[in-house]
Amino acid sequence: MPASTHPANDAWEALLSAHAVLMKRFAAEDIWGDVSMREYDVLYTLSKCAGPVRLSELNRHVLLSQPALSRLVDRLAERGIVERKPDPADGRGVLLSLTATGRALQRQVGREHARDVARAMTAGLTPVELRQLEAICLKLARQPAAAAAANGNDDAASGHDKKDAA
Repeated sequence: MPASTHPANDAWEALLSAHAVLMKRFAAEDIWGDVSMREYDVLYTLSKCAGPVRLSELNRHVLLSQPALSRLVDRLAERGIVERKPDPADGRGVLLSLTATGRALQRQVGREHARDVARAMTAGLTPVELRQLEAICLKLARQPAAAAAANGNDDAASGHDKKDAA
């Protein structure tokens, strides 16, 4: 079979295929309980924040449209998992953070999910390949931020193309 003349597109398709296969595998795991994978993504992202964040900041780190994220956060707040507080720096703004219940839920699901991720990743990759994959992905993740800084574009800085993420 001849070598491809589109290595960048081939690499992108391989990355998307691997992502799809792994996400289906993770979704099939019996660990999610009362939280969906999308809800867990929000819980995980909030758990990594140094403090409460605005919805716009949270939106930079999850693959949901702003309206979908807003509705999801509303549901999590109604369930007592996420807390909404007025932003003292801007009375119109709202800050989001995990409640104690939300933090406990994130840790519980996160432990199981981390084990599943480790099993999936180590099943076909050596430790050296895992480090190479991490380095490549981190390099790609920084690339849109560098381009955005040069162009003054906040959407590109988030690493997400809103058209593709919706």
